[in-house]
Amino acid sequence: MPNTKSAAKRVRVSEKRRILNKAYKTSMKNKIKAVLKAIAEGKPVEEVQQLFRVAQSAIDKAARRGAIHKNQASRRKSRLAAKVKAYVAAKEQGV
Repeated sequence: MPNTKSAAKRVRVSEKRRILNKAYKTSMKNKIKAVLKAIAEGKPVEEVQQLFRVAQSAIDKAARRGAIHKNQASRRKSRLAAKVKAYVAAKEQGV
């Protein structure tokens, strides 16, 4: 229980930010999962690349809002891009 007005405000603000950060992170993770699912299901390359662009945007937004660190955003985008690139290369080899 906060003892001062400023401590009470910190509790309120922290809770608001926690909820917003959670929303940004959940959205980002869902979009990343959509890309990975599309790769696993063997969807067309164009669809995977479109989903990747959407996921990349969500990752950047989460970093811009401070929900995740900018280095974590870079790492997630890099790893996802490597998977997409490998998928595209494999699809082109198969064709």
